[in-house]
Amino acid sequence: MNAKEWQAIEQARAVLGLPRRATLAEIKRSYRRLSKLHHPDAAGSEAGGGGEQMYRITAAYELLMRYCSEYRFPLQRGDAGEEERDIYDPDDWWQARFGQDPLWSGRKTRR
Repeated sequence: MNAKEWQAIEQARAVLGLPRRATLAEIKRSYRRLSKLHHPDAAGSEAGGGGEQMYRITAAYELLMRYCSEYRFPLQRGDAGEEERDIYDPDDWWQARFGQDPLWSGRKTRR
């Protein structure tokens, strides 16, 4: 990503009031909360510029969703050649996370 794209993401993060690290659920929750506050139908006539603010909120949300959708993990093993081997071995992944836990590793604890 170039500097201009990162700047747009930072602006979108600021519009939605998100911290530096946010989950998809946090992004959606912030968008829904702000939409309820600034939607022209809900805000009424006393909140001037509701439509413009709603446009900025929606544009920021869509930009962050596009950015997040680019980062995906493979969900099934592909039929690729030797060059594109799986970087995640399921057994290694499980042992790295739960190998020391007696409940999940199959080892019995001493009492």
